[in-house]
Amino acid sequence: MAYIMHARNWSLTVLVFFASVCQSFYIPGYSVTSYQDKEPIPLLVNKVFSDHTQLQYAYFDLPFVCPPTGQTHGGSAFGSGHSISLNLGEILRGDRIMTSDFELVMGQDVGCRTLCSQEVDRKGVKWGRELIKDGYVVEWIVDNLPAATSFVTVDRSRKYYSSGFKLGYLDYFPADGSSRYYIHNHFNIIIRWRKASGRAGDQGKRVIVGFEVYPKSIGPDDRDEEGCPNNVHEDHSHLELFIKPNNTQLEQMYSDSSYIPQRGDDAEDGATLDIPYTYSVYFREENSVEWSNRWDLFFTDQVDSSMTHWLAIVNSLTISGLLGVTVIVIWSRTIQGDIKGRGDGILEEGKTKPRSKKPSETREKSSGEGLLEQPTDGHAEADSPSDDELEDVAGWKLVHADVFRLPAHSGFLAPLVGSGTQLIFVAAGLLVLSSIGILNPSFRGGFVTVGVGLFVFAGLFSGYFSGRLYKTLGGQHWKKNTILTASLFPGLTFCLVLFLNLFVWTQASSTALPFGTLVGLVALWLLVQVPLVYAGSWFGFVRAEPWQHPTKTASIARQIPAQPWYLRGVNGILLSGLIPFAVLFIELLFVFKNLWQDKSGYYYVFGFLSVVSTILIVTVSEVTIIATYSQLCAENYHWWWRSFLTGGSSSVWIFAYCIWYYMYKLHITGFVSSLLFFSYSFLACAVYALLTGTVGFLTAYAFIRRIYSAVKID
Repeated sequence: MAYIMHARNWSLTVLVFFASVCQSFYIPGYSVTSYQDKEPIPLLVNKVFSDHTQLQYAYFDLPFVCPPTGQTHGGSAFGSGHSISLNLGEILRGDRIMTSDFELVMGQDVGCRTLCSQEVDRKGVKWGRELIKDGYVVEWIVDNLPAATSFVTVDRSRKYYSSGFKLGYLDYFPADGSSRYYIHNHFNIIIRWRKASGRAGDQGKRVIVGFEVYPKSIGPDDRDEEGCPNNVHEDHSHLELFIKPNNTQLEQMYSDSSYIPQRGDDAEDGATLDIPYTYSVYFREENSVEWSNRWDLFFTDQVDSSMTHWLAIVNSLTISGLLGVTVIVIWSRTIQGDIKGRGDGILEEGKTKPRSKKPSETREKSSGEGLLEQPTDGHAEADSPSDDELEDVAGWKLVHADVFRLPAHSGFLAPLVGSGTQLIFVAAGLLVLSSIGILNPSFRGGFVTVGVGLFVFAGLFSGYFSGRLYKTLGGQHWKKNTILTASLFPGLTFCLVLFLNLFVWTQASSTALPFGTLVGLVALWLLVQVPLVYAGSWFGFVRAEPWQHPTKTASIARQIPAQPWYLRGVNGILLSGLIPFAVLFIELLFVFKNLWQDKSGYYYVFGFLSVVSTILIVTVSEVTIIATYSQLCAENYHWWWRSFLTGGSSSVWIFAYCIWYYMYKLHITGFVSSLLFFSYSFLACAVYALLTGTVGFLTAYAFIRRIYSAVKID
């Protein structure tokens, strides 16, 4: 009971600590940018993306938008079309940020201004129709804020943002069953500002707290000499993205036939569509939003779902608590039971040799009143082992001479465990930095950039644990193990990314990594991470001592009896994986929705994710202890690989959930997008399996060393 109360108090302490960071704050930027009245504000263009596909495209790569003129605006040193320096995370997420020809001046409204008149051929029109059909949205940036589409809740009590604005829209006509595509060619830009705080505010400077874009489709008619609509806010005819087919030559070719084929949208006959682009700018004061809270409107739906996150935590704690009670019972039967009742007993040839009793104790027990005296032949019946003792003797204690026998393919176990410890360090670092607000939406691409940096630095831990475990397993060629550790997971990951890049390159998507980035990643891997892994491996193998085992291994392996069904094959492994999956299931709904459906949004509730992840690690440890103990009680000492697989088995269920999510929740079209989805899902599940498998193995290893060192065994 004392152990249960201690564990309960510890769990409550951990819960209170993490609950304090659930409402995680963020550092919205490293410096506040304030603008004087009439000071130019740069507008940057980035990319177009869709929730229905994994392919993104740079904004200036679209043939139907205004290309950059190269002119400078607002005293900028760079002309339009100049690429902004990006960090590694921005490049990996497909960002291509460039300066534009939009002219924004703080405090100056612009009723209408012409941007350009762009001619687009049939191929460009066809591509634009495909992008509109797939629901692509445009991402612009002002003062590090993405352009937002504003919405209000059903009861009109709150306002919230969705990042980006539609490239165009599709309209259906039920009368004839046709559909028409309209492109947005006029942009109403609203900049929301408030007075800057402190000394900057005293100087009349302002800060931007909102950037909204409301696009419209306006036809080419009813425009003034400069190309602007006569009244922007009135209803106009819309601009259809369509070029009338030219069938003159076909009519001549098929003059004697009643059937005349139509030209496709990609026919090269020189026909073009002229698209006039205009924009309006309005500055509105907004004192209800602080600059430090200007990102909150992007997270309204995540705040509303906080109750669901708490239910996920309660569900996870319930499952983990029940498993914890089971682990405490196992711990009491193995460790405390031997210390209190059988601690000085010696296991010899599968029998218990009970401690000798004093003659006075024997006489007192046999001469009590009301008790029948039993004939003895030198051994009292009371000294016989109990059923629990016989069960323990017939179980995990009998394999004491084989429990540390080297597993098959041990040369791969150490590199996998080393890579797993590396991923544990990365995951823990990212969750902590995100929960306390260091990694936030204003640090664009920061999550991936910091993740790559942590992964490279964690090569020290990878090499150390891999080298020391390799030495414990009796390995001699530690340099070979170092090379395998440094190249196994990063090498396979890089090969997969390179393979996927070949398909993305063919689509001319910004999702494809530039060649220079690939070269930089290879240099980072070979020139930085590999030496760090080598240094860690040298210290773990050469300088550190191997982990000592409490029992000696017999020369002849013990025969393993027939195993119950749940210990044969992968049955028990897959069943064990269901429990951690149940802990993570509810939070996965939010993560998947953010990754695959709401790519225009930002995942913000890292405090909740940290709590669930901590409970998940505890649950994986508990499940592995229970499974390993059951295996040892069945006199099966092949626990090395099984503990690793048990810890990572929930990844199978997560991948199955990815398949279900793809079939019933997503509307991904195209072979390349589907290939990217399943490839990235497989990679994420492999990372998860490696991480949790390492947790399971290390937990089982520590548990086995502890229980066999606490019992005196000959």
